[in-house]
Amino acid sequence: MGNSYAGQLKTTRFEEVLHNSIEASLRSNNLVPRPVFSQLYLEAEHQLTSNLEACKRPGTEEEEEDEGSGSSSPLIPYQMKAPPEGCCTTDGFCQAGKDLRLVSMSNEQIEVPSGFLLIGVKSPNLPEHLLVCAVDKRFLPDDNGRNALLGFSGNCVGCGEKGFRYFTEFSNHINLKLATQPKKQKHLKCCLIKNAQGSLTKGPLICWKGTEGRTQLSALSSTSSNPSQPPESPASSTTVASAESIAGTNQNASTGFQQAGAPIDQALVRAVTVVSVTPHNRDSSRQQNAMKTNNLSSQNMSRPSVIGNLANSGPPKKRHRGWSPDSPSTTETGSLQCNPSAQNSGSKADIVELACMTQSSLLGPIPSPLTASEEPVVVPDNLLKTCRTRPVIFKGHGSFPHLCGNLNDIVISPLLQNCYRNTQSLPRVYEQHSTSVTTVLSVEMQILLTVYYLVQLAPDQVPLIEDLEHILVRAWQESNLTESKQYQQAVSQSIPYVSSQTLAVTPKQLTWLAKLAASSCKNVVRILDSSNSLAEGLVETFKLLIEGKLQGKNFVVIICITKNQSTESCVVVTGKRQAGFLAERMLNPKEHLKEINYELVTGKVGALGAFFSSLCPEGDIDTLLEKCSLARNGQGSCFTASAKKFGDTTAQRLTVCSVSNKETCQIHPVQLAVARKLLSHVCAIADSSTQNLDLGSFEKVDFLILVPPSEVAYQQTVLRVRQSGILVELGLETESVANQCAEQYVMKLTTETQNKFEAFQQRTLKNPYTLFILIHDHAHWDLTSGGAIPQSEPFLGLADRIINCKEMKEALNVLTLQVTSFPFALQTQQTYISPYNEIHWPSSCNNGVNLYHEDNKYFGLSDFIDSTYSGHRLPLLRYDSSFEAMVTAVQERFPKMHSAVIWTYILIQHYSAAMMVTAGHSQMKNYSSVETLEIIQSLISSTGSCPSSHGYMVLLRIPSISLAALAYERLCQVRYRLGLQYRFEIILGTPNTKINIDQHFLTQLKGWQKIEDPDWAPQTYLDLEDLPCILILSGTDPCGESFPRSAKYYDLRLINSTCLLRTALEQELGLAACYVVLDAPGQTVIVNDLSESDLDKPGNTDDEEDNVAIEVTRVADLGKKNSIKRHRSYSNHSASSRSSKASSLICDSDPFSASGAEDSARHPLNAEFVNIEDSSVTKDKPKLRADNAQQKPIHETRYSEKQRISLDQIDNSNKSSRRTSEIFSSDSSTTQTPILGQTPSQCPRTKAASQPPTVFLPKLVYEIVTKVDNAGVAKLSSFLPHHSVHWITSFHPSLAKMMTSTEQSLYYRQWIVAKQNHMDFNKIQSRTEMFHPRRLLLNGPPQVGKTGAYLQFLSILSRMLIRLMEVDVYDEEEINLKAKEDFAPQQKESLLWPDLETFTKLLFDYTVHDPKYEDASPVYSKDLASNKGTKANKKEDDIYLRRHTTRMRLSKYAAYNTYHHCEQCHEYMGFNPRCQPYDSTLHAFTFSCSMLGEEVQLHFIIPKSKEHNFVFNQPGGQLESMRLPLVTDKNPDLIKSPVFTPTTGRHEHGLFNLYHAMDGASHLHVLVIKEFEMAVYKKYWPNHIMLVLPSIFNNSGVGAAHFLIKELSYHNLELERNRQEELGSKPQDVWPFIVIADDSCVMWNSFNTEISENSTSLPAEQKILERNVSLKHVLQHIETTAQIPHYALCGIRKWSSKISSPYLAEPFSRCHLHDFLLLNVDLTQNVQYNQNRFTCDDVDFNLRVHSAGLLICRFNRFSVMKKQIAIGGHRTFLIKSKVPDVPMSISPSQYICAPDSKHTFLAAPAQLLLEKYLQHTSNHLFPLSVRNYNHPVLSVDCYLNLGQEITVCFVSSRLHSLNINSSGLAFSGLLLYLCDSFVTASILKKFHFLKGATLCVICQDRSSLRQTVVRLELEDEWQFRLRDEFQTANSQEDKPLFFLTGRHV
Repeated sequence: MGNSYAGQLKTTRFEEVLHNSIEASLRSNNLVPRPVFSQLYLEAEHQLTSNLEACKRPGTEEEEEDEGSGSSSPLIPYQMKAPPEGCCTTDGFCQAGKDLRLVSMSNEQIEVPSGFLLIGVKSPNLPEHLLVCAVDKRFLPDDNGRNALLGFSGNCVGCGEKGFRYFTEFSNHINLKLATQPKKQKHLKCCLIKNAQGSLTKGPLICWKGTEGRTQLSALSSTSSNPSQPPESPASSTTVASAESIAGTNQNASTGFQQAGAPIDQALVRAVTVVSVTPHNRDSSRQQNAMKTNNLSSQNMSRPSVIGNLANSGPPKKRHRGWSPDSPSTTETGSLQCNPSAQNSGSKADIVELACMTQSSLLGPIPSPLTASEEPVVVPDNLLKTCRTRPVIFKGHGSFPHLCGNLNDIVISPLLQNCYRNTQSLPRVYEQHSTSVTTVLSVEMQILLTVYYLVQLAPDQVPLIEDLEHILVRAWQESNLTESKQYQQAVSQSIPYVSSQTLAVTPKQLTWLAKLAASSCKNVVRILDSSNSLAEGLVETFKLLIEGKLQGKNFVVIICITKNQSTESCVVVTGKRQAGFLAERMLNPKEHLKEINYELVTGKVGALGAFFSSLCPEGDIDTLLEKCSLARNGQGSCFTASAKKFGDTTAQRLTVCSVSNKETCQIHPVQLAVARKLLSHVCAIADSSTQNLDLGSFEKVDFLILVPPSEVAYQQTVLRVRQSGILVELGLETESVANQCAEQYVMKLTTETQNKFEAFQQRTLKNPYTLFILIHDHAHWDLTSGGAIPQSEPFLGLADRIINCKEMKEALNVLTLQVTSFPFALQTQQTYISPYNEIHWPSSCNNGVNLYHEDNKYFGLSDFIDSTYSGHRLPLLRYDSSFEAMVTAVQERFPKMHSAVIWTYILIQHYSAAMMVTAGHSQMKNYSSVETLEIIQSLISSTGSCPSSHGYMVLLRIPSISLAALAYERLCQVRYRLGLQYRFEIILGTPNTKINIDQHFLTQLKGWQKIEDPDWAPQTYLDLEDLPCILILSGTDPCGESFPRSAKYYDLRLINSTCLLRTALEQELGLAACYVVLDAPGQTVIVNDLSESDLDKPGNTDDEEDNVAIEVTRVADLGKKNSIKRHRSYSNHSASSRSSKASSLICDSDPFSASGAEDSARHPLNAEFVNIEDSSVTKDKPKLRADNAQQKPIHETRYSEKQRISLDQIDNSNKSSRRTSEIFSSDSSTTQTPILGQTPSQCPRTKAASQPPTVFLPKLVYEIVTKVDNAGVAKLSSFLPHHSVHWITSFHPSLAKMMTSTEQSLYYRQWIVAKQNHMDFNKIQSRTEMFHPRRLLLNGPPQVGKTGAYLQFLSILSRMLIRLMEVDVYDEEEINLKAKEDFAPQQKESLLWPDLETFTKLLFDYTVHDPKYEDASPVYSKDLASNKGTKANKKEDDIYLRRHTTRMRLSKYAAYNTYHHCEQCHEYMGFNPRCQPYDSTLHAFTFSCSMLGEEVQLHFIIPKSKEHNFVFNQPGGQLESMRLPLVTDKNPDLIKSPVFTPTTGRHEHGLFNLYHAMDGASHLHVLVIKEFEMAVYKKYWPNHIMLVLPSIFNNSGVGAAHFLIKELSYHNLELERNRQEELGSKPQDVWPFIVIADDSCVMWNSFNTEISENSTSLPAEQKILERNVSLKHVLQHIETTAQIPHYALCGIRKWSSKISSPYLAEPFSRCHLHDFLLLNVDLTQNVQYNQNRFTCDDVDFNLRVHSAGLLICRFNRFSVMKKQIAIGGHRTFLIKSKVPDVPMSISPSQYICAPDSKHTFLAAPAQLLLEKYLQHTSNHLFPLSVRNYNHPVLSVDCYLNLGQEITVCFVSSRLHSLNINSSGLAFSGLLLYLCDSFVTASILKKFHFLKGATLCVICQDRSSLRQTVVRLELEDEWQFRLRDEFQTANSQEDKPLFFLTGRHV
């Protein structure tokens, strides 16, 4: 921040000479220096230079690492490592949740390791506490600040964690939450010792380098510092700007600092930063140096710094640490310190010399109470009456005297005193960046700067305390910059350095310098120097006021130099305008209204009304109006007929105007984008590990919208809810009653409507599965705390009592959305809203490209401001200098009157006079202003240019309801007396009343809008579209109302300009915000595109999220865009626009006035400037345009006419300097001055649609809004955001020009805090540290469409919830089914369990019916030839892309993936707070496997919460077995079978959460994973048991997992039988089943059939009844099957929506089972899964189980739904080349190659290559088998997929196996896959083969291949060739498979 305003310090010639004069005076013994102007004009000009190289300080590398330094670049904030999920983040506690605060641990017994010391750590967030830690003393300095090892070693004494080797790591662990790089020198403060009572207490401070002698601190601190100040007070630190930033000091500017309009802060700062005096005696400095006394803080100071008598501990470094918006800060009180030595080696340590100043010269005297000898100052009587103002006295320095007497005539303000006090406490942000403490501004400097500020103010300009604070901050920064530079130069040149504190202005020189400055300000400032006391100066001031000697003096600065050389001061504001403004600014908004009402009630305004009446040349204005009324009534029937004719004409013209008034309700792309942003933030909350929002548990959305207590805003929101159709879309209401019920979902924040919230609250309790959205619209309107509610305004604080009530904050199904255009007051240090939960309105334009493809651009405050830069058109944002002049004059006449009353009376006068002028009383023209005449003439004449009498709206803003009612009554009276009651309506808009209009205008509105309802009345201001009217909008603050597009003028001249708050001013200016629509082809109009609030960006910047630039084009350059249309937003979600054309001087002609043309000739102010739309008029009259170019500038004519007001107090020479630049360009083709009466025949709506509205402001507000500083930052952005917050210090940095909304949010979160009456203040009381997890903030510009955006958000949120409740499941009909006529039921339909005897007689169905095997080889059976279900066309291998799916709604028994979070399954998922998530152990389990020929070691990962399912030899010891229940167990809540789920690549998407599927029942679930995936699965499923396969199976398929599951389960069964036998149970009673389930099984269903009662057909029709059931129900049903140990496999069918009813007649089937099955590991002991298989392993296993004579039972009444998961599974196996970085497409034919060939090897398992090769190319390998279903390929002991065109006949070689009868069957091929010894030549000779049949023998290696051929005597019947030997395309290390082909002979 050090020099962020300019980058370079520029200096003018005047300032340079002034600096030289000041310096000369300070160095001279003579107090009269050489005159400034002599130097300025008589001496040769010279420039100041700065040596940048001298600024560089040589230093050690270690010091540069320790401290930041002096680059002017902004600090890059330190990125603190994110804390681990679930850890504690509370200040004062470590991440393990242990309290580390000294107050808590003082009596704890702490074990300190040898060599360690207990140290107190300073936390920036807990300044009043020390944290306790243990640090290795080797890394701490000794008493001399030396011998400390680099680095850190420490332990946490809270949780006991040891071995922290980095202080950064340790600071994260103890939650220091630093914004800068953690440094032990800064935060390790002191040693901790035990006192006599044994309690741990604070001991000696740690003496880091540069701070030696700290233990001698108190010896000398009392001699040089304030005795009342604590000696151990740590010094603050500050950022010092780099020396490079002053490189521009030799550049001269063109103006002096006192020039009007010039930036004053830098000029004033430069005027004092170079002040110097003669250095003190060197001997005295050395004497002080010898003392070696210091009082440095524990920070490592290495910058020149002085506070009090603090000297430098070292020069600054090269890096500069500026402020960061998102860095936290702390405040520490600075103390007066001295440092005797520099940190340089050698003799340089003796160079630095110190000079200490007294406390009084720096900080001023300590205020003392009034002594008995001091007499109070008497305020003279009649002070107000005499000087016509109430002086405002600002307390300054020193003791302010006691006042007595006529105290009612003065105002005493502490603002200046508070400002001075704030300068003494350094800003916290600088301390955070480890910079050394530097100088503070002395009292004399502060007074001198104050004088400089007052001097440069214009005579009519009011002072602002914000400006003075800014000047003091800049002066402080630049003085430190100068000091830093001087020190660096001194060190580099080896010369003595004198601290700049000794260079301050002395008290004797202060008075002279102040008078010197005041001499150049036209005597606006008077300097009084008092030698005794301030009381003497005040007495003198009062005397001068009474005597009238201070006329023209606005300020009197009293300076007193006391006897002890301390300086006291105060400022008396004597200017009438300035004193009145400052007095009223001390009032809050409520006090303002109270004062206004008091004056109205007591009748004090009577004198004001009499004064205005006396101004009329013909006497009382009311008398003149009465004459007009009598004259009009005297015409009798003539006027009646005229009015009737006017009404009839209007009625006839209702349907003539062709301009449409209908606007459709639509959502625009930018609103949809914002809605999606909101949705993404909600999803982010749900996806976080905090478990604060479980979107998966919600079924629907409900909402309640809170709006301010405005009837119009309420009806407006209700209308938008109706138009959006959201109630029907969310299913909350039916379409027939939705419009009537809409009001139940919108609530005004009044006590009368609290029943709506109570109903909403009841719904949240009764519907836990509904997500409720509580929307707080216009959230900035009421920020009052619910506990600080006055009785008179019970509605205040209601928002706090609703959204912050305990029920709403703790309800897990309530999400709060706060919506506002002005979020600043919601972004405090205590805010409940996380910065990550803020959504900012995006920009719609990027480098001129429309991102959202819309033809509209937002036209907001920045665009209005841009129009003021135009030089050839009147701006859209203006102030009325004539009105301001009259206000000033009247305020001087009535000093006791509140300014709002005066302003309102004058404006009523102007409006009344303007109406009288329009009615023909031209003599009243001089009693109104040009602007008011323009408004009224345009309003009245607008209806004459439209056949339907459409007109303009004028919005008159009067905040006071009482004054608004007064204005309404007066204007209605004037309108009626002038006979204008049918020309325009006057409407009083108050917050709590409905819109009321006359019947005549109501009829017009109904006709325009084609409304036939007789009871219809306008509910919103949007309903007043096209109605010519003056809308008087009252209320302290606007409540978010929208206004129609016909609003042409926004008269804001009466807004409270004393309430200078950013929110208050921006919301007033936001009333006129609108859109600009560009709909003409070939034309381009670019306006300031607003991505955020108009002043959210103090300058033009980029949007932080969309990275779009804002293109700025002056509004005045848009004059030729004649096709631009402007319309107001019919609703906030309606994309609407306004033109950027700025021809706001247009006044339609007045056909009502007969003297219009004549008056126009004499007074050009009545002339109308025609719009560009009137192109025909423009083209036809070039002469008029030329004449206009030669006319006197119109603004000069106007201001010469307006000065005729007969007020002595009005200065006729007071003209606006601004107007002089508003001369119309003579060559402009868009303007001309026709004579009044030439009215273009164009509808006013078209005119209004072609240009933005014109806004009139008070001059003060206008200057604040349009002013920017040298850095381009808008002045408005520097004001306090809201009256319910305050800055933490005056020394806060300013907003930067390029700040985005997010950066501004972080800025306000750091620098403002909530006051006690703010709703966020309660967070301090409750000490809540965290943000509310379910609260969002939507920030968008006013009138941009936020309502439509959040209604659209509700819509897409509802759709997303519905989508979350749905899942895509496979919906495929079973393949290869029997024909209907061939189906013969063999069992009773009513059977629930199979009968073993009956089931044994069923035939096994060899046919595979699972549709996923549609591409697989059919298994031969006798029925296959007649049911050719296979398809001839070959398909792609990626079946996921073509398989049919259906979207199904999840039932309450569904299985979920890792994204599901709900309260019920927190513990199941491992989020039990009593059990840490990663609290699990790894156990090895070893068993022997004959199939593998060796012992197998598996590893179990067992969470602590699941250890009860296992048996250990001792607690936490060796794993022995997994517990199995007994067959006889009858526990209804127990699932007997352990569930094994093999999975790969689906750690996020696998459906492993079976809590809901099991209906909460106890069960054992084991995930079977590969070793390389162990870490990621453990992370996502911390509470799941995992079986980790050996690393040799990392590249294996699902067959290996099934194989090891079965082998492990059988071995475990044997162990459990032995264990249970020891416990007395029978071995055969141990439960032998396990469940093997796929990781995509999502839901389970139960089917029942019933015969239709009305069915007459034979057989009767069956109706299928399907319902969702839990997995618990399915498993328990199967497990209760009678004699279930006799079944080898049990399973269920695959779900399909196309269920065959006849097929369901068989409740059980003997057929293939897939995906979900119960496996009897006891019966299938000798039947193994093939561990080498990747595909079809379940078909292969089913066939071998059946051939072994075992029973396979499928329960047809149950089905399983499988979710489509396109991630993981078999798709994780990719076949690619082993040659790296060689892209190539590999066809299946390349999966094999000839042995010993140079074929490219592939990086894939050999078994996978073989299976894929056979699947895709077997039609070439077995040519005789293609589509030859009667001659299948014989496959011995295995099933391999040979493609869908080849049929496979499975035969087992085992003895006593069940095989298909192959007698008479000739095979077309023979497949021998890894034959074992059971396959013999005799078995093969039993089968017959076709001639030419193909043989394929597959073996592990070439040797086995030859041995197999010999052993099986294959050469007897088969012919082989050498070239028919192949291998898979694997390298030797990958162990390829070999196969040999031959032909039958």
